[in-house]
Amino acid sequence: MTESAPGETRQGQGAYARLLAEIGSGVLRPGDRLRETEIAARLGISRTPVREAIRQLEAEGLVAHVPRVGAAVRRLDYAEVMELYEMRVVLEGTAARLAARAASDIEIADLAEINAEMAGAVEEAARAYALNRQFHAALTQAAKNRYLARSMEGLERTLMILGPSTLRRAARAREAVEEHEAVLAALRNRDQDGAEAAMRAHVEAAQRSRLRQLRAGD
Repeated sequence: MTESAPGETRQGQGAYARLLAEIGSGVLRPGDRLRETEIAARLGISRTPVREAIRQLEAEGLVAHVPRVGAAVRRLDYAEVMELYEMRVVLEGTAARLAARAASDIEIADLAEINAEMAGAVEEAARAYALNRQFHAALTQAAKNRYLARSMEGLERTLMILGPSTLRRAARAREAVEEHEAVLAALRNRDQDGAEAAMRAHVEAAQRSRLRQLRAGD
């Protein structure tokens, strides 16, 4: 192994994290090409670590090779979107049920604080999106089930290629805050059925909003 290999590996990991963040934030959108030369120049690294990063994203299903185009952020078809939300309903509903039983009072208070911050950021799309992700990640952690957490991690990565967040609409962001409050109320009461039902309703509302966005071609 050459002396530069460890450095290239670190650069590849850094390039992967950067591209993943750009996909998640919508800087890179479904269908956008990933040109090794352009990305390498932009990140100030060689093409080798960029190629490694793209291969990792491809292995995770976030990037695909398109004929006559090359590597591009993958587009999900309608059936895949429906299947993705079906799994969100199951996994996140289960996470809420488990959290109602296992979450500490401190964890529930932290969830409430995140949602309160989100309520104050509904006009700021990027911040609302970030806080929403924090809320869902914290809820999964509060469920205290490592296998569920691993499943959610894979699902979250795929969610990144859905395109722009529906929370960029302030009205949808406000609805999401209210839906989170319903989940929080059930958690505080240690109501497992209620927590699962509230989370399922929240994800289904997100799915309806996403489908409206897809129909509008937005």
